[in-house]
Amino acid sequence: MENGGGPSLGQFLLLGTSSVVTACLYSVYRHKAQVAQDLKGAKRINLGKDLKSVLCEAPGKCVPYAVIEGAVRSVKETLNSQFVENCKGVIQRLTVQEHKMVWNRTTHLWNDYSKIIHQRTNTVPFDLVPHQGARGVAVRVLKPLDSVDLGLETVYEKFHPSIQSLADTIGHYISGERPKGVQETEEMLRVGATLTGVGELVLDNNSIRLQPPKQGMQYYLSSQDFDSLLQKQEWSARLWKVLTLAFGFATCVALFFILRKQYLQWQERLRLKQMEKEFREHEAQLLSQARPEDRESLKSTCVVCLSNFKSCVFLECGHVCACTSCYQALPEPKKCPICRQAISRVIPLYNS
Repeated sequence: MENGGGPSLGQFLLLGTSSVVTACLYSVYRHKAQVAQDLKGAKRINLGKDLKSVLCEAPGKCVPYAVIEGAVRSVKETLNSQFVENCKGVIQRLTVQEHKMVWNRTTHLWNDYSKIIHQRTNTVPFDLVPHQGARGVAVRVLKPLDSVDLGLETVYEKFHPSIQSLADTIGHYISGERPKGVQETEEMLRVGATLTGVGELVLDNNSIRLQPPKQGMQYYLSSQDFDSLLQKQEWSARLWKVLTLAFGFATCVALFFILRKQYLQWQERLRLKQMEKEFREHEAQLLSQARPEDRESLKSTCVVCLSNFKSCVFLECGHVCACTSCYQALPEPKKCPICRQAISRVIPLYNS
């Protein structure tokens, strides 16, 4: 058979990979779009004096997805910064990160590499209260570390470069790893900072709690205002939508070319069958019209010119159907007139 009788393995791999990537991108887009839709449907509530009456009227004294904005206030104790004086907060995250250069044997380049070697997060209970000068109620924030956007502020950051001797430098070049140093970072949620909370708002025993929402909705404690947070999520959903459409279009193009190739090959097979049928009908017609003594010679006639005797064996298909003159007249690349397979070599036919 002629080479290319069906889609190649590479084409199937390309189509399969593109389809899988498109499906993954679509799944992420659906998630991002659902998050943005949930945020749009969240109920904005002010930390005013009437907040308790609003929750009392809500079913189950609960607003499933609410947006509140207020200032951070510690309940009992506060956390003091280890590096900055008079810096107090309710969440403290200390991170020690190692930085080094790693030799890539494929690209023959030094690449930056970082790894967290130690991280500790401390928390104390805190409330969200109205801004200074405003009257209202306090909302206790539960499980702040479950938030997907915890509004921490970097209050201290210092890089400690590694000191290396000549022997260390030579050893690092041999091993393929060159330490650059260690970076210390301290992040805090300061007392008095403005925080936007998005979650489940519940009235329980005359106290109001903000906690992670149910039904798969995301929990936010962000330093951004709600409009900025919503715009960020919508932009992220649009980005993933564009990526999904781009890979989906690439998948459709790959599928179109594979189906087009299949269709052209199907048409070519029909044309070859028709040609073979016409050859046989024409040969049968000549044999029926010829005299008995000429019929044997007609069976050996070239199918192209129908005058000379067949004198060539085409390989690899093995067809004996043409004379030497007609073989030489075939256009490049030369193909068998019967099966259209490429002719790799020709063997003369000897009749004895």
